[in-house]
Amino acid sequence: MKTIDELLAEGVDGKRVFVRADLNVPLAEGTITDDGRIRAVLPTVKALAGAGAKVVVASHLGRPKGAPDPAFSLLPAAERLGELLGAPVAFAQDTVGPAAHDAVNGLQSGQVAVVENLRFNAGETSKDDAERGEFADQLAALADVYVGDGFGAVHRKHASVYDLPAKLPHYAGYLIATEVGVLKKLTEDVKRPYTVILGGAKVSDKLAVIDELLGKADRLLIGGGMAYTFLKAQGHEVGISLLQEDQIPVVKEYMERAEKNGVELVLPVDVLVSTDFPDLKTKAPADFRTVDADGIPSDMEGLDIGPKTRELFAEKIADAETVFWNGPVGVAEHPDYANGTAAVARALLNCDGFTVVGGGDSAAAVRNLGFDENAFGHISTGGGASLEYLEGKTLPGLAALEN
Repeated sequence: MKTIDELLAEGVDGKRVFVRADLNVPLAEGTITDDGRIRAVLPTVKALAGAGAKVVVASHLGRPKGAPDPAFSLLPAAERLGELLGAPVAFAQDTVGPAAHDAVNGLQSGQVAVVENLRFNAGETSKDDAERGEFADQLAALADVYVGDGFGAVHRKHASVYDLPAKLPHYAGYLIATEVGVLKKLTEDVKRPYTVILGGAKVSDKLAVIDELLGKADRLLIGGGMAYTFLKAQGHEVGISLLQEDQIPVVKEYMERAEKNGVELVLPVDVLVSTDFPDLKTKAPADFRTVDADGIPSDMEGLDIGPKTRELFAEKIADAETVFWNGPVGVAEHPDYANGTAAVARALLNCDGFTVVGGGDSAAAVRNLGFDENAFGHISTGGGASLEYLEGKTLPGLAALEN
């Protein structure tokens, strides 16, 4: 795929450059709680603006139903982008309507505008090729060149990700180029030992990537809510912990394959349990205790890995040459159940190998727990996109840029 460096060499002064970013940041009552995805697109936006382009930034935020919804406005993200750039950023209150055209037409060389949430338009996510194509035509009218830099959305066959690049000269931004380079290190020329840590709530969300990793990873560490389906598959009581009973047969088969393939599958040996799910809003102290993973009381719920498991996971990470981590290993939003996730982060920092934090909740947890994100080899902006790449799937947004 052509990169932004090639575009800059060709010259962009005075050209309208459409940057498909990923500004899908978490909001709490209109306030951004983690601006990592906005900061991730800064190198691309700064380079284009610095070269005299008229930069038009577009993104989705949340899942509005194909119509404007103030709760999902990109205005907070646009304002934060302006703060980080140290320059005014125009904001259009529609995506392809009069406000968007006025904002773009008002740009001088080196200036930046953000248009409203792409998903306020039904054509962005439509399953109908013609409807998506029509919306892509409307977006194309705003620009002369397309730069894809929204890695968190490249696994979606959406108008701004898949259809629009075909209608304009297209290039990969710095973020996408970096993300693809990192993922190749996890899939093609992997340095070993290769340790993968998977967490998060549902094992069903990770089945495809586990299936692929059973032929590639040396060690697979399982934490988070998904671990209890594995423990149940071993015949252990898991109480009222998160459990996907229907996935137990698949999990058993994966455990057998791991042993056959020589992949070390590491499960929690102790967990923190409570009778009540923690109050995440008030952060009220929770009533909890540590038990062995094979001794969870029938009326209690596992909410984090215990101290023995933290040490075990750290040991399995310590000598790895390559580490990929996706998903918190506990309810990291609550301080009582964040120690396991913090322990995994510290283990990555203490590892001399190439360490990748695979986006989404794990990336937010790293920042919210106060770790220096620059100390990790790479923090991805796209959890779902990273996983699908590791699964071996063709990602529509990358395919469009490569075409």
